[in-house]
Amino acid sequence: MKRRPRIHYMESQKALMWDRWQKGESLQKIAQLFDRNHSSIERILAETGGIQPAQRRRSRLALTLAEREEISRSLVVGLILRSIATRLGRAPSTITDTVSISERPATVEDRAVPGHWEGDLLFGNQHSQIATLVERQSRYVMLVKVASQDSETVINALIKHAHKLPRELYKSLTWDRGKEMANHKRFTLATDIKVCFCDPRRTVGKRC
Repeated sequence: MKRRPRIHYMESQKALMWDRWQKGESLQKIAQLFDRNHSSIERILAETGGIQPAQRRRSRLALTLAEREEISRSLVVGLILRSIATRLGRAPSTITDTVSISERPATVEDRAVPGHWEGDLLFGNQHSQIATLVERQSRYVMLVKVASQDSETVINALIKHAHKLPRELYKSLTWDRGKEMANHKRFTLATDIKVCFCDPRRTVGKRC
């Protein structure tokens, strides 16, 4: 039997669904708004047990667009991160050129589409290490052998591995703030894959 493709809704559409549902409208009537079968509406509502999930809020640690522009200008004129942080009234650890997970698209957060991965570097005996990659939607796991934990070696291994996958199956990578990803820009330039990072003091496993 051929599997029917899963229907994906934008956050604004989901908000409208919940609004109509809370007003007592039937699944069939709500489905008519989107020209869909009522079963697709029922799936969205059932995912959280019929209780509307809390609205996603931007992390207070996430940089605003104005702050990012100020950081870029300051780096151009040679200011160090600590000085930039003082000017912005922020902790130095939050002044980076990285993208926070709070800025990931909603489709990544709700696991709506495949191709978004979460990685970590695990350490074994005798100075051995291996990178683990978990696809958010399917939870499929891949292991990448890494010869050393330094950033250049890790990035080279991740680039080589990324080129083995079709572009549609590797759209983003989320990592913690370990030193092994210091050269994340080189990874993005080589693969066109966006890298997001956990908020400071949080790890990949604690915020999946």
